[in-house]
Amino acid sequence: MGRPREQYDIWRLDEHGVLQPVIDFAAAEEPLEIRVGGKSLSITMRTPGHDAELAAGFLAGEGVIRSRHDVVHIRPCDKDGSSLIDVLLAPSVTFDVARLTRHVFASSSCGICGSATIDAVRHQWPAPPVRQPTQPPVTIKTILGLVDTLRHAQKTFDSTGGLHAAGLFDPRGTLLVAREDVGRHNAVDKVLGHALLNDLLPAHEDLILMVTGRTSFEIIQKALAAGVSVVAAVSAPSSLAIDLADESGITLIGFLRAGRFNVYVHPQRLGT
Repeated sequence: MGRPREQYDIWRLDEHGVLQPVIDFAAAEEPLEIRVGGKSLSITMRTPGHDAELAAGFLAGEGVIRSRHDVVHIRPCDKDGSSLIDVLLAPSVTFDVARLTRHVFASSSCGICGSATIDAVRHQWPAPPVRQPTQPPVTIKTILGLVDTLRHAQKTFDSTGGLHAAGLFDPRGTLLVAREDVGRHNAVDKVLGHALLNDLLPAHEDLILMVTGRTSFEIIQKALAAGVSVVAAVSAPSSLAIDLADESGITLIGFLRAGRFNVYVHPQRLGT
């Protein structure tokens, strides 16, 4: 398995306008092929590390698996310098390989789009709306504390500055798992994969997914498949993300920074 960062000799312009040789680090990016029962489903560019979680989270987000019991084993099968990981599913798990493969390649090339998007997702990845709000509600103070908690967990970001992060929190704001990756969606898959493999999914209480960057439609889709109740991000959501969160009962928070945030749908899950 590769390293999460790579070292480089570079030149940095100093305050006197002179290029000085220094050592710097960059986030590693390498391809990973995900196979199920030996059949290739996806090739993703990711930061090496936690590949089993990435594969499990990817399959959970696509509605293929729902719990740890759907997975028999996840094994790396590297050869010739290539990174491969193969997932063996329980005999009871069935899915349309052709449909999933078409979706994966379409998403990687141009994203999901079109006026019938939400209807198509409801048909292809049937997932019930998330659970009703629990008592007591998730407090505003808890939401405001997510950014600093996740930032302190970003160890590789400190040396590279080039990674996205995702974190899964309980309703009291306790960080359950945090992962970094060059791809925002990969970071989410790693977090949800860890949760699934450690019997935290399906969720039995309100869970909060915090992501750096913006919230896309596909991140809400992954949260819905995992039963996550609250999605928060430091930047803006897309219109389709708002629409799917609204329909699915997910509390969607954006622009979470500097002690402020916007709630786009389902504010009833939050309290003082």
